Amino acid sequence: MAFEGLSEKLQAFTRKLRGKARITESDLNDMLREVKLALLEADVNYKVVKDFINNIHEKALGSDVLKSLTPGQQVIKIVKDELVDLLGGTDSKIAFTPNPPTIIMLIGLQGSGKTTTAGKLANMLRKQGKNPLLVACDVYRPAAIKQLQVVGNQLNIPVFANETEKDVVKIAKQAKEIAISKLNDIVLLDTAGRLQIDEELMNELKNIKNSVKPHEILLVVDSMTGQEAVNIAQKFNEDLGIDGVILTKLDGDSRGGAAISVKKVTGKPIKFVGTGEKLNEIEEFHPDRMASRILGMGDVLSLIEQAEEQFDEEEALKLEKKLRKNKELDLNDYLAQLRQVKKMGSFSSILKKLPGMGNMNLNVDDKEFEKIEAIICSMTSKERENPKLLNASRRIRIAKGSGTEVQDINKFMKSFELTQSMMKKMKSGNLDPRMKKMMGKLNLDKMSEDEINDLANKLK
Repeated sequence: MAFEGLSEKLQAFTRKLRGKARITESDLNDMLREVKLALLEADVNYKVVKDFINNIHEKALGSDVLKSLTPGQQVIKIVKDELVDLLGGTDSKIAFTPNPPTIIMLIGLQGSGKTTTAGKLANMLRKQGKNPLLVACDVYRPAAIKQLQVVGNQLNIPVFANETEKDVVKIAKQAKEIAISKLNDIVLLDTAGRLQIDEELMNELKNIKNSVKPHEILLVVDSMTGQEAVNIAQKFNEDLGIDGVILTKLDGDSRGGAAISVKKVTGKPIKFVGTGEKLNEIEEFHPDRMASRILGMGDVLSLIEQAEEQFDEEEALKLEKKLRKNKELDLNDYLAQLRQVKKMGSFSSILKKLPGMGNMNLNVDDKEFEKIEAIICSMTSKERENPKLLNASRRIRIAKGSGTEVQDINKFMKSFELTQSMMKKMKSGNLDPRMKKMMGKLNLDKMSEDEINDLANKLK
């Protein structure tokens, strides 16, 4: 997960500070040494690290901090403010033209994820009320056009591709004309990449830029390349001029140094980040929210936005009405809620956005939830509505149908009954405060069947 090692060390640093009644220069130097090493290990540019540490050191030893009643908290605020500044300071959005279509040109090296990112970005913009057109401008890579068409079909977004034309400038011009005639207000050009930056690539991109005059040139960079991602961004900016960066594969890089260095080194903002393989796993980049995540303070705003975007209001109202009538949660309700949450991404990524969860070792296996979905889908409608019908023979049939074991069915049903008990208690307000606290730390998937039984008995 991005920033994992860096997050752990920065959070350890802030925990040490939190309890300090006073901070000496010696204390601060020792802690900042650890932060410096953590940043360098995360592949952050050396000059960026040096400036970052110097700024914190200078501000943390200022008279306002030393005279404060809570110097530890003051230093934590300084660290967060510096980190926000390092990541770009303020949000940077796409500049839409008042005279559509807005032309967005995606550039980058081969393998950086341009084509998938083009689909993700088009999907995001459509949800914001735009009408995008995807354009295949990569006429060299085998199956590049086909890949974009597949992505477009999956999202039901139109794709313009002229497979007989090899002049990408002509393709880009044709796409612009078609967008105007079809009332597409966004044109996304998926350009060709190379294994490395060369003169031929740059000349082609310059020709496209000069002919269609894109409103935004966004560089797609693989964050797993670490510091090299910053060097690539710097080179493209010098030769072509870019308006922003999209970092892909941020879910797979434990270093994350590219995100921290790119704005400071190139002067160009990160506008979006790819957070997974699915076509909805892209986020606008918010420096303040990312700094909060890195420091383990959570990112509740992004979580709320995800929930608002993905949750079905009608389903939520149905469940609310059912609970108001004191009806029990059945397995149809459970499955519906499980699928709603799955739309938001992996369970571990959701938990990481909650305050205080960033530094916890959350080994949440999404395959366990797929197993639960298979179990419920193997039941009849009557069994889902009334789980008490599930006798031994029915459980054997469900296990065979879902490719699981009877023990898996038993464990799931016990945890489901426990969920029902918890909801009843919480609704009636009869849940003991100590039990509430304990349940906040539960991970039902890690508990044995005996442990679940024991807890269920306590709730009765």
